[in-house]
Amino acid sequence: MVTSTIGGLQAACDDVAQATAADTVDDVPARWVARPGSTEQAAAVLHTAAELGLRVVARGSGSRLAWGVAPTAVDLIVDTSRMNAVLAHAAGDLVVTVQAGVPMGTLQRVLAPHRQRLALDYDNPGSTIGGTIATAASGPLRYRFGSVRDLLIGITVVLADGSIAHSGGKVVKNVAGYDLGKLYTGSLGTLGVITEAVFRLHPVPEARRWITVSAADATHAAAAIAAVRGSQHDPVALEVDRVAPGGPVTVAIAVEGVAGGIGARADAVADLVGSAAGTPATVSERPPDWWGRAPHPPQGPAATVTGEPTGLADLLAKTPGTLRGSAGAGVLVAGLDDGDRLGAELAQLRGIAHRHGGSAVLRCAPPKGKADLDVWGPVPALALMRRLKDQFDPEHRLSPGRFVGGI
Repeated sequence: MVTSTIGGLQAACDDVAQATAADTVDDVPARWVARPGSTEQAAAVLHTAAELGLRVVARGSGSRLAWGVAPTAVDLIVDTSRMNAVLAHAAGDLVVTVQAGVPMGTLQRVLAPHRQRLALDYDNPGSTIGGTIATAASGPLRYRFGSVRDLLIGITVVLADGSIAHSGGKVVKNVAGYDLGKLYTGSLGTLGVITEAVFRLHPVPEARRWITVSAADATHAAAAIAAVRGSQHDPVALEVDRVAPGGPVTVAIAVEGVAGGIGARADAVADLVGSAAGTPATVSERPPDWWGRAPHPPQGPAATVTGEPTGLADLLAKTPGTLRGSAGAGVLVAGLDDGDRLGAELAQLRGIAHRHGGSAVLRCAPPKGKADLDVWGPVPALALMRRLKDQFDPEHRLSPGRFVGGI
């Protein structure tokens, strides 16, 4: 069986090997690893895996394989690292087409000479495009430019049976077909293997400034955020950093624009937030050290917290652990206790978030820490999501068990 399996996979792809001790998904060991170099090779691998009944997990850099729930089993890892080409860059249209294995940092370096960028400033430049889409990861710029699903205008995926599906197009206004991009964003590889993506881009600004203020408490910090949100200063990011419940909160705002006017804009924002926070704000040409960085180790534990803007003061004051993220977009990340208190902290966090129309998802944690926990919390659309899983992956072989409700 082993010989026939690896022989079948090698016929589909020129880079297949038995897995090593390093080839695990959330501590679940794999049996084989295939590294296709194109969408067509990935399709051949998935077709062979379907014939052999193999359970498949896609992997980019592997930096967020601890997100979600550990898979029930892994026979084959489809490693996208060889699919690392920028396929097309239409600079005049502000559109780029890339393979899924392209690291975020590499893409930004390719775009930089054209004074363009993909406005996803996630903290790990080694994260791949495919992994970023699959986990819906984004950073501070989401406040102004949106999240992954807002910037993704086209996608190519290989389905469980090896068939290839395309959605969207290579121009911003293309509306052909179903918007599979939104469906695959955040799906943790449970509906197919992402092989290519098309993104809308934005110009790199002439100048940037960061305005920072240390508020004495959550109330003053929320007031500073509300003041900026209600103003006409048009910031690109509104971030907060809070070390412990009940403690001070650092608020940082980013503004971008032309070099001739950025100084006056930054000073005006500093005056506004300083007045609201009750303490002077500072202006810098560099972001604070914590800007865009996750407040937890790579494996967590950590939870993604959402809530309505009116609940920000409550979230900042009472959320357990460390708290950091986009107060403007209402998406925060809490670094939680790596011990016996994790379950209690998660329950407390959900109580606060639900009070303000939001949610709390344990996005990553060491396998033993999350084994007996409800990672996702209440999911109103679970029945629909299960039907989608049945449609796209009838045998439930793609990332089995990693997503909501054991999908």
